[in-house]
Amino acid sequence: MFDSLSERLERSFKILKGEGKITEINIAEALKDVRRALIEADVNYKVAKGFIDTVKEKALGQNVLISVKPKEMIIKIVHDELAQLMGGETAELNLKSRPSVILMAGLNGAGKTTLSGKLALHLKTKKHRNPLLVAWDVYRPAAVEQLRVLAEQIEVPIYMNLVSKDPVQIAREGILEAKSKGYDTVIVDTAGRLAIDEELMQEIAAIKEACQPDETLFVVDAMTGQDAVNTAKEFNDRLDYDGVVLTKLDGDTRGGAAISIRTVVNKPIKFVGTGEKMEALDQFHPSRMADRILGMGDIISLVERAQQQFDEKEARKLQEKIQKNKFDFEDFYNQIQQIKKMGNIKDLASMIPGVGKAIKDVDIDDNAFKSIEAIIQSMTPKERRNPELLMRQATRKTRIAKGSGTNIQDVNRLIKQFDQMRKMMKMMTGGNMKNMMSQMKQMQQMQQMQGLRR
Repeated sequence: MFDSLSERLERSFKILKGEGKITEINIAEALKDVRRALIEADVNYKVAKGFIDTVKEKALGQNVLISVKPKEMIIKIVHDELAQLMGGETAELNLKSRPSVILMAGLNGAGKTTLSGKLALHLKTKKHRNPLLVAWDVYRPAAVEQLRVLAEQIEVPIYMNLVSKDPVQIAREGILEAKSKGYDTVIVDTAGRLAIDEELMQEIAAIKEACQPDETLFVVDAMTGQDAVNTAKEFNDRLDYDGVVLTKLDGDTRGGAAISIRTVVNKPIKFVGTGEKMEALDQFHPSRMADRILGMGDIISLVERAQQQFDEKEARKLQEKIQKNKFDFEDFYNQIQQIKKMGNIKDLASMIPGVGKAIKDVDIDDNAFKSIEAIIQSMTPKERRNPELLMRQATRKTRIAKGSGTNIQDVNRLIKQFDQMRKMMKMMTGGNMKNMMSQMKQMQQMQQMQGLRR
């Protein structure tokens, strides 16, 4: 995500390297390259031009402090303006009503149905809401079945009417269902089209009129670039929606839609889809996104993801086991599952400042844990709880290798690495593990007060 834009911007800023002050000549040269980088990233031309004009106006005439280089000052101005361009402040959902109704709109293929499930899970786990999914795509039966499967997967109830072909009736029935059974949030998954047409617009407008939703979210595929921006504008002209959700930001997207869409439709981006997993939905933070575009990482989001998976009671138990040298393969397996829940491995690594650039050409397989998991799963419960058994008996390792589809060398390597890791963890647990999350929280608070690289 944004890799090519980040590279181009970095090259643009190098023009100012070694300069003692900002002049009209060196800033014009640098910003010309920045504008080219934005347009190549599929940012709307007018948006890019307006952005460059604003940055130039703010940069010219500024005195460069002795401790601050012109390059650093320009990066800060670009960072702040990028964040402003994408909305400035983080936009929250309006969930004051009981039940709160959220209407999902967009074209076919944008990911509305999957996004509806992701949003339901997000509200359930992070906002402690009790959501109900409503399926009213009366044109594509597979959409109803898809939503049902997703609802079952995330353990969220769903309302379906497989008989009616009236989407307005189905939407109203869903809201009545929520009121009668005490659900506080209703997420309505609407039908889409391959392209914008009058029938679609009239239908969604009728649904909106009937439901009076608290939030109307436009779901758009970020990989469609400027087409996404144009579609967003047409939908907004007819629906006057409340916010945008960008899907597939983990794909081969140049990022132009995320930068342009806020300016063109004057509606905030509220969420971004960052992967196929149901947990891969993040609230959109303009400042943090600007950090990532400029290669500064996003440590706050990384901390937040870690905190979501962190259980203080379990951490204390784990610390005690490590100190007593009782950390076993079952504990190791559970830790792997926690890491996987946090999201795509390469995406997580890119959130660490300086790491994103270092690993941009490195192929990190998201299935990197599979062979490790297979080996551990091929162990008996007794072996998982007593790793020493594996170190003494070769026949056990041979059986595990066959059962996991690996070889004896892979099993030996894992056992050796596990033993080394266990010893290192025991050495490090003199209170370190106990205070790990408090330290992470302090880091987060400090960054919130000071601002990243400001």
